[in-house]
Order: sequence, then structure tokens, then C-alpha cells
Amino acid sequence: MKKGILAAIALFCAIALIIASASGFRGRSGKAAESVSSGDGRIPVRLNDTLTNGMSDIPELREMDRSIEKFLKRWEIRGASLAIMRNDSLVYAKGYGWADAEDSVRMSPGNILRMASVSKLITATGIMKLKEEGLLSLQDTVFGPRGILNDSTFSKAIRDKRIFRITVEQLLRHKGGFTTGHGDPMFSSQDMIRQFHLDSAPDSRTLVRCELTRWLGFTPGTSQQYSNFGFLLLSLIIEKTSGQTYEDYIRENILHPAGCYDMHIARNYYEEKYPNEVRYYMQAGSEPTEEYNLSGRMVEKCYGGSDITGLSGAGAWVGSPAELCRFVASIDGKPEIPDIISAESVAEMTEYFDPQTFSLGWNDTRPDGEWTRTGTLSGTSALVKCYPDGECWIMITNTGTYRGPYFSKYVSTLFRRCREAYSASLPRYNLFGSYVLTSNSPERIP
Repeated sequence: MKKGILAAIALFCAIALIIASASGFRGRSGKAAESVSSGDGRIPVRLNDTLTNGMSDIPELREMDRSIEKFLKRWEIRGASLAIMRNDSLVYAKGYGWADAEDSVRMSPGNILRMASVSKLITATGIMKLKEEGLLSLQDTVFGPRGILNDSTFSKAIRDKRIFRITVEQLLRHKGGFTTGHGDPMFSSQDMIRQFHLDSAPDSRTLVRCELTRWLGFTPGTSQQYSNFGFLLLSLIIEKTSGQTYEDYIRENILHPAGCYDMHIARNYYEEKYPNEVRYYMQAGSEPTEEYNLSGRMVEKCYGGSDITGLSGAGAWVGSPAELCRFVASIDGKPEIPDIISAESVAEMTEYFDPQTFSLGWNDTRPDGEWTRTGTLSGTSALVKCYPDGECWIMITNTGTYRGPYFSKYVSTLFRRCREAYSASLPRYNLFGSYVLTSNSPERIP
């Protein structure tokens, strides 16, 4: 009798899902499913709309859950989302704590969060795709008459002639010569308004024009310093080369082909958040700061202290760890999920030179196959770790810590301990499976 009831419930859910898809299903993201049609008549159901915490409520892993909850409590983190992939199969996806404590919303694997500099991995993939299409070379210069960004407004602003030597690859490897001697321009809108006598916070082109009047910290290619500004330039290169907005090109050519339909460019304020986006929290003791546009308001740093939207390809994407796993599966060279870039591009992005040289998009890619990508903003921290044994662990939090970007080291240690104790207990099924509507009947796809 019990089995019959369960079967009836499953049948009802399947029929409801088909009807919802046919009528233009709207998930937590608020966008109709047909807007991301696969192009062959099939309408994909968003991964974030299918996942629940219950799917990864596994008795053998409850001790791991308790370890993670203890870790979050120790660091006073309101909420976090974890996804684990093995050989391109999503085997675990769960939220911990609160997505929005004030509204009593628990974190689920379908919530999206600011992924900060993990966005750079997406941007780098976009550059590699344009390279494969023959629209640019990594050795192309960025500025000047023969550069990609050859706009006269940029050329006229340049005083340090070494800027004309900067190449696309140097930006990808943080070797363009840009330093933060005047502060990180991506997080110094207030200072730029004052210094350059601007009427408002600079948009991307204004920010670039202002920054180009400054002198480089070193000759391009001779050293390296992590540069968010360099990835803003790469975002503009994608726009100039493709003829599309950065967001449109990335969605149409990178994210949707990878099966990621619920990633978006972040907005600055809580009132503007996406329907299934979390609330962000500052660490205890944080003080209000002046709004990035010098409005005179004092704001919580994670909501208006910086122009998050303006980070563009340097750090503005929001998404779930589960969809991030899907993206990583599409650029990792493994056969289970087809890659969206060539094997040559995968090899180039993950090539190891030495411990001091940044990989393309990744922070670090080791010879043994361990790859790392981190991200930190006020109110969030993200870590992507791919391991030689085929596992990929991704966690994003919605709370800042006093350790800032160094917090990722503690999360990495948490991953290592959990892998040692619980990796063997991870399930063998694939949560990437989702139903799609075809002209005849629903079918299960990987």
C-alpha cells in the first residue's frame, strides 16, 4: 500500500512538472524556462529549481553535516551552500544555516550567492572561447591604434607609454602592470569621484579612462600583482570583440551551453536582489561606511559600500555552488559532460609554470591536477577546489569574516578533513539529472 502511494505521488509530480514546463515554468529566479530553450525543442528545467536539502540528507553523512555546522558556528557565519561533484556528477548539494535570517528563510542548494572573484574563471573562459573563434589572440595588445580597446578616449588618457605594451594574456595572469598604490580602483569609487571631480560614481568606461592617467606599478610582463581592474578590461574586451554586452555574451556562449541558467550579474542593494538570492551579512563589529556614490548615506558595506554591479567580469556574478559545479564540469577536460571549450583551451587554462605564476582564470593549478579558485567580497566568501581524484568541492557563504581573503585557507582545511573522513560515503547518483519537455514526452538527460 505504501509503495502504491509513493508511486502515485511520483507520477503526480512528474505530470505537474511537464505541465509547468509547457506553460512556461517560472522558478525561484522569476524567469520563464522558455527563455533558455536548448534550441532543439527541449526546455530545460533549472537545476536550482529541482534541488532540495532533502536530496542530500544522507545518514552516513550527518556527521559531516555536523562538522560543517560547527565550522560555521565557530566563524559566526549565518549561512553557506556546499556542492560536491565527482567525475562530472553532482553527488551532494546542501544549504546550511540561514539564507535570510530576518525572513526566516533557510539556506537551500537552490539559493544563489555572490561568488566574487570566482567570476574571473567565467570571464577567462569567455576570452578562451573568443580565441577559439578567431576573434582575438592572447598576444593581442589591449590599447593603442592596433589594440583591441583602441578607443581614442582611452588612448588620449594614457601617459605611461608602457600601457601600450599590455597584452590580453598579461591581464589574465595579473601581469599588466596595474597595482593598488592608489587603492583598488574597483573598490575606490569615492576616492575617484573626489580626485577626478566626477559628478557621480564612474561607469566602466569612465573608470578605465581615469585609471589610464596613472602610472603603472611595473613594466607589463616583468612581475605580477593581483588586479581586479585587469579583469574589468577583459570584460570590455569581450564586449568590443563580440559586439554584445559582457553579460549577454557570457550567458549565450558560456553559461547556457554549460547548463547554467540561473547565474546573473549581481545588484548592489538588498531591495534589488534576485528572488532566490540570499541576504548578505557583515562580520561582527563591522561599522557602516559611506555609500560608493558619495550620496552622503552611511550603509552596510555589503549593501552599497562598493559598486558590486560595476565589478562586471572581475567579481559580479551570482550563482549557486551546484550550477558552478556544472560550469566547472564544462571546462575540466573530463569526458562525462562535454566541454564548452576545446581540449587545447582547457590545457592552456590549467597549465602549470611555477608557484608564482597565475593560471588563466584559476588562482592556482598544480601539476598533480589540483585546481583552486577563490573569491571574497564584503559579506561573502567562495572557494572552488578540484582534486586529482575527480572530486570538486565548492562552498559559498553569505557572511564575511575578519580574515577576509585568507578565510579560504580555513575552508580548504575543512574540505580536506571532510574528504578524508567522508569521501567514501558520498552517494553514486547524479543530481544533475533534470526533466525536459520534448515534442513527444519528457525524458531524463544528464
